[in-house]
Amino acid sequence: METSKALEILKTAILLEKRGKAFYEKMAEQTNSPEAKKIFTTMAEEEKAHVEFLSIQFAHYIKEGKFAKPENTYTETEDISHEIMNPQLVKEISAASFEAAAISAAMDFETRAIELYSKRSEEADDVNEKAMYKWLAEWESGHHKILYDLNEALKESIWFDNQFWPF
Repeated sequence: METSKALEILKTAILLEKRGKAFYEKMAEQTNSPEAKKIFTTMAEEEKAHVEFLSIQFAHYIKEGKFAKPENTYTETEDISHEIMNPQLVKEISAASFEAAAISAAMDFETRAIELYSKRSEEADDVNEKAMYKWLAEWESGHHKILYDLNEALKESIWFDNQFWPF
């Protein structure tokens, strides 16, 4: 792979993660819900970890001209899902609230990251680059699933409250 293309993709990935981190931090700052603050803070920390990981890869690529083998092989999102998904969060925020809109927007951020990383993983010739982007796509997929499940819980809550059920 051409060096400039590899560096361009890494820079794009780092920028995407920094934007996600900034978004989650702003949402945590603006919400009045303690539980929503916790979810947004946790997601900002996750994005920070992605930035750090990608920055290490960037530095390694600049120095060595190749990607380092990713050391982590599991998705840490599995460890945080129990912290995020809880009934209190659904009670504190409404499906039509600022926080719910932020969750919906965050799903779009995560989708873009999944698409970028999945595409790059498929295109990459370097085995370490392929593994790195595959791992990141899976990590972002975990984030997306958490947000999707939360969005669905909020939707069901408002449907129930407004008697939208067909029975």
